[in-house]
Amino acid sequence: MTPPQPIEAIPAPATRLVTRLDRVPGLSPEDRRRIAPVAKRFRFQAPSYYLSRIRWDDPADPLRRIVVPDPREDEATGRLDPSNERANTVLPGLQHKYRDTVVVLLTDRCAGLCRYCFRKRLFMQDERECLQDVGAAVAYVANHPEVTDVLLTGGDPLTLPTDRLAAAALAFASVPHVRTIRLGSKTPAYNPLRVLEDPGIPDLVRALRARGKAVALMSHFDHPAELGPEARRCIGVFQEAGAQVFNQCPLVRGVNDDPSVLAELYEELIGLGVTPYYLFQMRPAVGNRVYAVPIVEGWQILSRARRRLSGLARRVRYAMSHSTGKVEILGVDDRSIYARYHRARVAEDEDRVLVLPRDDGALWLDELWDQEEPPEDDAAAA
Repeated sequence: MTPPQPIEAIPAPATRLVTRLDRVPGLSPEDRRRIAPVAKRFRFQAPSYYLSRIRWDDPADPLRRIVVPDPREDEATGRLDPSNERANTVLPGLQHKYRDTVVVLLTDRCAGLCRYCFRKRLFMQDERECLQDVGAAVAYVANHPEVTDVLLTGGDPLTLPTDRLAAAALAFASVPHVRTIRLGSKTPAYNPLRVLEDPGIPDLVRALRARGKAVALMSHFDHPAELGPEARRCIGVFQEAGAQVFNQCPLVRGVNDDPSVLAELYEELIGLGVTPYYLFQMRPAVGNRVYAVPIVEGWQILSRARRRLSGLARRVRYAMSHSTGKVEILGVDDRSIYARYHRARVAEDEDRVLVLPRDDGALWLDELWDQEEPPEDDAAAA
């Protein structure tokens, strides 16, 4: 595990947000010169707390890789909306792709900006995609009794003032058929002090539980080095208030593309009472190719990591968030890649098994459609 620098090394208050490369002491003038063009296209942003945990004498430090631009991001590949989220948007900032779950883009702000973010369009364009009318979104959910889960994400909902976050969460919780409120957040990794210093966050969890709702924190830890003492305490705050904690993260080249690293991450999470949920294949968003691991290699990495783990830690699913659904990679042999729709946009595709031609260089499902016809995606084609 990467040892952190002492908190005293932080050059400013721990919650300060650094957005300029010349304010990052660990970068040399040559580093700044090389990455400046990319940072103009894909913004740089990281909390002082997170920057303090980077070992700047190691160019391959995984936390550095997560937040510091790579010049190769400037390659002209990828899409702004790689999973076609626009096709599932029923109101500005409200997506309804799967029958029982809605996704709420509550804000277009994050505690830090991951270099491989699949929604980096939120930070690149003038048109805002985040929720504009909470009341209209709540009304939509109220009129759709099949919806039981509300995922508050963005951006990162924990970057909002607590009163605004609470107002939105409690409004959705007022709908009788909503059973679970999820919070999708990397704040516990980027800036756990945000939670540790605000009793309003656990109060909100308790308020939701008092209304009979389950609360799930969908954390985003990519590497065991992110699980510092503050992050561990942050997880405990949510758990003690009554939230379940799950972890989902992408497979990232140069960060966690190593069986021993993944195994350590999942062992540490299980030890903290956190359930490993999804390991995502890198979405082909613009600028992301340099961080992508081919599907076959990804399966091999996770397979080797699983051999080191107990049954509890093996629950993680290796999946692609494709426009047609969440496609879980089940296995690979000499000729084929075997996959299954864990979730599907079209009901007829639920649990459908896919037998796809093996291609060791393929990074995304669209590169594998050959033996099977791709499922119909009317909205995507419209």
